[in-house]
Amino acid sequence: MTDYGRSLSFGLSLDPAADDFGQTRRLALQAEESGLELLAVQDHPYVPVQLDSWTLISHLSAATRRISFLTDVADLQLRPPVMLAKAAASLSTLTDGRVLLGVGGGGIPDAIASMSGPARRGADMVAFAEESVGVLRTAFQGKMVRLHSKYHSVDGYRAGPVPPRPVELLLGAQKPRMLALAGRSADGWISPLNIYVAPDEVPALQKIIDEAATAAGRDPDQLRRVYNVIGSIGSGHGGPGLVGSVSQWTDTLTRWAVELGFDTFVFWPTDGTEEQVHLFAQDVAPEVRARVAEIRRER
Repeated sequence: MTDYGRSLSFGLSLDPAADDFGQTRRLALQAEESGLELLAVQDHPYVPVQLDSWTLISHLSAATRRISFLTDVADLQLRPPVMLAKAAASLSTLTDGRVLLGVGGGGIPDAIASMSGPARRGADMVAFAEESVGVLRTAFQGKMVRLHSKYHSVDGYRAGPVPPRPVELLLGAQKPRMLALAGRSADGWISPLNIYVAPDEVPALQKIIDEAATAAGRDPDQLRRVYNVIGSIGSGHGGPGLVGSVSQWTDTLTRWAVELGFDTFVFWPTDGTEEQVHLFAQDVAPEVRARVAEIRRER
């Protein structure tokens, strides 16, 4: 059983489909009004029917006041870290700190290559990602960035602006080397969807992160752990992932918080309707908070 004791957060994944932007905007506004903390946007710029994630986030950030935005996750091979740092710091400054930067090494090499990206794989991709995370961290502090290596050539970039609060840097990972990188260098881990990383696989992955963090002199309890949860809530729904009643969702997310160590749940509804957002925000999330708090008090 793993519970890192962190406060819980709940978010909604927005579909970046270009032909259904009106619904995406309505769900974003509903999520904010209903008390969710995060709006997450996937980053697949090579998909022709999807909007660019940064453009979508920037647009929606101007239409909202409180809710934060998470790139889930930005592709480092298509978004050079110096420019990515500039974009994230700029948007964080403009939104009073409502930006969390989720990044990944780039999991679809052929698609990356279709947009003239380097399509790195394996150990090459991990080494590139580690350097990129270092560049992002240095830039977010407003420091001078200098790095000449196999992967980067940054000749004295004067970073800025410095956001009003630190931009949380999270790493999407599934395999051991990237998980270890999350533990020693990032502010937390973003797990792939629950249909790709099943709950029974999670403890072994958390252990890799924790051991890497400890070896680097870091406290594993300080790292955010994000689970992307696809599914549907209520009767009459089907599809992949977690499918069931409000009580089933509440029981499951409570267990995943106190037994698997997740503190942030991002809902990927298979039925992207206002009803699903309402059930998650108004019925599931508050009850999970209450139950987790009760379990922690009793320990």
